[in-house]
Amino acid sequence: MSNTKSSNQAAVPEAKGALDRFKFEVANELGVPLTDGYNGDLTSRQNGSVGGYMVKKMIEAQEKQMSSGSQGGQY
Repeated sequence: MSNTKSSNQAAVPEAKGALDRFKFEVANELGVPLTDGYNGDLTSRQNGSVGGYMVKKMIEAQEKQMSSGSQGGQY
């Protein structure tokens, strides 16, 4: 994969700052010592728990928004 572009990019680049803040908030909640910089000393389990919990919280927020009827479109 020498000439391939990383797929680890935000779908909405303007949301990057908010996603980073959210990541640090979740890491703090889980007790994962995430720092702004090198985190190669963290285990895969620690990093995975942060990402997994972020997804869980985003899904919960979307479900709440959809159930309250504030969703504009239909699925």
